[in-house]
Amino acid sequence: MITRLLLAAYFLEAGLVLIVAPWSSFWEHNFFLTRLPGLARILSSPFVRGGISGIGAITALAGLAELGGLFASRGAKARR
Repeated sequence: MITRLLLAAYFLEAGLVLIVAPWSSFWEHNFFLTRLPGLARILSSPFVRGGISGIGAITALAGLAELGGLFASRGAKARR
């Protein structure tokens, strides 16, 4: 049970970071982007940022689904 809870927490946290990070100032002032200017042009594209945010949304939804499954299985065990 604790493993599923930690997995859900990880998915939620990683998903929220992936949703927010591409649109923050940290994204533009990054060590790797200053070293690789070609990569900066690609990663500053709104399409790439939106794609990464979409992956984050899917990850966060997976965390919510895992959390819902955990509570549903816990409720089924309590009814027995």
